[in-house]
Amino acid sequence: MKKNAIIKTGREVLEIESRTLAALVPRLDDNFARAVGLLARSKSRVIVTGMGKSGLVGRKIAATLASCGTPALFIHPAEAGHGDLGMILKDDVILAISYSGETREIVDLLEFIKRIGVKLIIITGDRKSRIAKYSDIVLDARVEREAGPKDMVPTSSSTAALAMGDALAIALMKEKGFDEKDFVRFHPKGQLGRKLLRVETLMHVGAEIPRVTEATPMIQVIEEITRKKLGVTCIVDSNDRLLGVITDGDLRRMLRKHKERLFKKSAGECMTAHPVTIDGEGLATEALNLMEERKITSLVVADKAGKVEGIIHLHDLWRTEMF
Repeated sequence: MKKNAIIKTGREVLEIESRTLAALVPRLDDNFARAVGLLARSKSRVIVTGMGKSGLVGRKIAATLASCGTPALFIHPAEAGHGDLGMILKDDVILAISYSGETREIVDLLEFIKRIGVKLIIITGDRKSRIAKYSDIVLDARVEREAGPKDMVPTSSSTAALAMGDALAIALMKEKGFDEKDFVRFHPKGQLGRKLLRVETLMHVGAEIPRVTEATPMIQVIEEITRKKLGVTCIVDSNDRLLGVITDGDLRRMLRKHKERLFKKSAGECMTAHPVTIDGEGLATEALNLMEERKITSLVVADKAGKVEGIIHLHDLWRTEMF
């Protein structure tokens, strides 16, 4: 094939599959809502199964469900009859993927599924197939044609099943109230998880927080900054509410300006009042953006009442390998 013919073929495949996905949208009906409701109410797991390309799609769907807060695992239907049926619990929900709805290995599991009373959802292209008739909920994923020649290679159909699984996972995530905090718990090592880290998980707290009062002599302010090694100290009132900050940079500038007279001053006279702060529930990426914008290396974490909760340093963000 010449270069132009190769590009043309690739574009045709993408066009066919994009039309396939567009055609799925109006077919999401009450059955889809029922499927999400059933999965949301389940106190057990989702067992995903499928053969061949459908099995590979099923593995991805199971992984997506698990990462979005719904316990899920993939069971190979051919292995199920050789002992893996023991993995299925009566309170599980089975999500089967079979475009034809006649996959022999899944048909062979129907008697067991019905006997133990497990609910069955199928993603299929044939609502009248045997598996569909035995299913509690049928999700219609039929396609007009496969993207390859003579409908030989599962392409559009596997794309449709994968997209249907994604739709289930995201709708289920929203139904269960699975949010950013939950996502971070399941993705502590991934780039996405690092981007969603909360400030409260990285900040220095308690005795690690450098703090002085307005009346503290500047010599003691310098000692506090040096001892806590964060390049800053908070100036707080008797209720630990933030009044201002003094940084390493402030000290250098004041020494140049006041010379030895600086040591006769108090923290209240030298502080920068109303400094920028961040809430502990804020994202680490927000803290990084603030630091870069204000050209600072430490950021005070305070609650809505202005009470100091912690300090986050640029080095704490570097250690996450977030950037």
